[in-house]
Amino acid sequence: MLRRAVLGAAVVVLLCTVLVSLLWAFQRHLVYLPDAGPVGPAAEAVPGARDVVLETEDGLRLSGWFVPGRTPDAPGVLVANGNGGHRGMRAPLARALADEGLAVLLFDYRGYGGNPGSPGEAGLARDARAAREFLLGDGGVPADRLVYFGESLGAAVATGLAVEHPPAGLVLRSPFVDLAAVGSEHYPFLPVRALLRDRYPVAEQVRRIEVPTTVMYGGADSIVPPAQSRAVADAAARLHRVVEVPGADHNDLVLLSGEEVVSAVVELAALSGG
Repeated sequence: MLRRAVLGAAVVVLLCTVLVSLLWAFQRHLVYLPDAGPVGPAAEAVPGARDVVLETEDGLRLSGWFVPGRTPDAPGVLVANGNGGHRGMRAPLARALADEGLAVLLFDYRGYGGNPGSPGEAGLARDARAAREFLLGDGGVPADRLVYFGESLGAAVATGLAVEHPPAGLVLRSPFVDLAAVGSEHYPFLPVRALLRDRYPVAEQVRRIEVPTTVMYGGADSIVPPAQSRAVADAAARLHRVVEVPGADHNDLVLLSGEEVVSAVVELAALSGG
């Protein structure tokens, strides 16, 4: 009996070791869910948009869509996507913001939308920097009129960029405290914090960002618990507003391009430039 118990325990340990090893090796396949495309031409998705290429500091060329503002000094919006799909899913948001006269950049991270490379925290940070450089350069958006909008994982990307290069305003949609915190919600039986390579410490970083920050979330979010988004709002150094959309789940259309989302971005854009 003792021998069987020892053998059984050894099998359990071996299986756990194999599971943890697999999770360590393939964890980014659980975090990043790219859609390779195809992604159609910009003008077919958003009136007045054009296809653009962003060049990252590590030599990648990323595809994007740019919609010029109504006037040369119009505010601009850098849209940082969530962890799934590609920029085509955000076309309704770009159309709504462009209708308000704003310049808009939709782009795909490395590994998304047919782009080269593999996603990871450091890589997405480089991609966001390239997006900002495009908007300030070829896009002609004044630095003091640039707003960052990030959804879910993109909220973490936008927050990291805002620490390095503060925008005129920051809109975080469905942000999590950090990646481990949200991962633990979905995999409570695993040592997520010990395993994760990518951290995305949103709540920690937002304490250091001295720009108007709006946090919005769905009241029925099943991916990022509303309590985590509220914790990010509580941590914000310069909280402008908190917007809860009652009954909305993480991927509901109202949180992708609904009136509340568009109004939150437009409101901060209106405050930009003094």
